[in-house]
Amino acid sequence: FTMGATKEQGKNAYSNERPAHQVTLSDYFIGKYEVTQAEWKAVMGKNPSSFKGDNRPVEQVSWEDCQEFIRKLNNLTGLQFSLPTEAQWEYAARGGSKSRGYKYSGSKNLKDVALYVKNSKDETHFVGMKQANELGLYDMSGNVWEWCSDWYGSYSSSRQTNPTGAVIGVGRVSRGGCHYSGDIYCRVSLRNYDTPSYRGRNIGLRLAISTE
Repeated sequence: FTMGATKEQGKNAYSNERPAHQVTLSDYFIGKYEVTQAEWKAVMGKNPSSFKGDNRPVEQVSWEDCQEFIRKLNNLTGLQFSLPTEAQWEYAARGGSKSRGYKYSGSKNLKDVALYVKNSKDETHFVGMKQANELGLYDMSGNVWEWCSDWYGSYSSSRQTNPTGAVIGVGRVSRGGCHYSGDIYCRVSLRNYDTPSYRGRNIGLRLAISTE
């Protein structure tokens, strides 16, 4: 797929979304929903979220917290969950092989697929309340930012296979926008990053797992 500032992203695209480049990914699964507070509590024994509700996405979790959650989850299940790479996240948000080339995840009309500044009342909501994207994935635009596994870094124009981001950096990538984001920040190619220790009521996670 083509990752980055493709034409439907329009004049909103920032320089860090360029150059658009070709990426090939091995098969993987990604969560249908953002990880909920009930799921987090089942693994970690507590719920750190500001906006309480079992079916709301967990928030107030740092990238480091997510690594601990995943470690415990993998010990419980015997599986190998992870945060998605930035490339895995964007491919899924774009609708994968079923992509229709939308600006947002599942539609050109953000209100149909996202809880964002114009309809969220400045709080998170139950996962799966808006329309799914082409792959049946919910809330990849809006509700909470979603941590990715990568260190943030500049894009290369070269073709890549299973990219994993910068070797080192100051911030970990997050994607998708949140409940108080404007439409610019909910685009499928928009990139954000925070320090691995950052916690906020605007950021959570979605799980991935390789099929290999």
